[in-house]
Amino acid sequence: MRASKSGSPEHCRPFNLLEFQDLSSILVWSSFNVKMALAEKICIFAILLQGVCCKDFNISLPEKIQALSGSCVIIKCRFEINETYDKDLTESNATGFWLKNSHEVFNSRDPKPNNFEGKMSGKLHEKNCTTIFYNVSSQHNGTYLFSIESGKLKYKYIFKTSSINVAETPVNPQVVLYKDKQELQDQQEVLEGRSVSLRCSAKTLCSSPPATLTWSSTARIPHSESSKQQDLIVSDLIFTAAPRHNRVTFTCSISYQLQDNNRTAHSSITLHVQYAPQIFSYSSCTSTNVTVCFCEVDGNPLPEVEWHLSGHLVLNSSNTFISEERLSNTSLRSFISLQQFLSHTNTLLCLSKNSHGSASQQLHMNFVSTEASCKFLSVIYIV
Repeated sequence: MRASKSGSPEHCRPFNLLEFQDLSSILVWSSFNVKMALAEKICIFAILLQGVCCKDFNISLPEKIQALSGSCVIIKCRFEINETYDKDLTESNATGFWLKNSHEVFNSRDPKPNNFEGKMSGKLHEKNCTTIFYNVSSQHNGTYLFSIESGKLKYKYIFKTSSINVAETPVNPQVVLYKDKQELQDQQEVLEGRSVSLRCSAKTLCSSPPATLTWSSTARIPHSESSKQQDLIVSDLIFTAAPRHNRVTFTCSISYQLQDNNRTAHSSITLHVQYAPQIFSYSSCTSTNVTVCFCEVDGNPLPEVEWHLSGHLVLNSSNTFISEERLSNTSLRSFISLQQFLSHTNTLLCLSKNSHGSASQQLHMNFVSTEASCKFLSVIYIV
């Protein structure tokens, strides 16, 4: 303990009243800050609790609604009111109004001659304001707000509106290709033997009878399965990819049966199936002084063709001539011309291959006078 200049220990120096007053002020100020912070927290909690426990005016309805001219339109709507008006909201007194661009167009209790034809399908005393308009036309285009009146309760929900857009034709359905339950993005190529699903979906618009989805194609249509998922109508076409499905266009159509006429929209997808080569059985030979054989093949991607004579690869030479004729994107016909003395050879093989496999057809040639016949022995497919 060090001593002060007066010789007394520092902690034993004389009592100063002014210092004590300053210290009291600090303690009082600190206590005040703590109380204020606590009060603020209590206030915030009370406000949050009021939002949870105390109901107030609110409404839930779609921001945008698509409708088809000549059909109907549904506005799905639910509302809340300040709890002080709960006793006023009764089935016998409640009236719902729809205002379009600030003008009344629908009265649930007293329809006006110039009002829209419709029905309040929801029960207002249960705070359900869902409404259906019939015989929709371009006059229904616009922005709508809801108003409720029941006894002392009179309130317009001006803070949230719904916009109706009426189209003359339906929106085209969406067609998506799935391979092994995986959606294929930006391509329509599948491998032979894989499970394929074509899904057609469209947003369901209000109509009676409901809209239908149908499939059409140049090939035989497999069995389709239809279902409804929330606001969508869905149709799935499920099959196993085969060569016959290559370059086939599948079209999905959505149809609405309306009073004036039917409205239809379409979407299409062209499937590309990759598969190993196939050799057509009518490949054959003819013979005069030279023997000419052709081998017609099909595959995707387009196959290559090779000729083998007695086990040896044949190329163009003075005794043999090979040419090709492309028939389509996936098929071609290969020709080989053989001099007479080569026609006495035992076997001639046509071999076709692409990235997915190969196929071969073996021919046995007999030269008889000026004619030769090519007898089909076997067709071998190697994948």
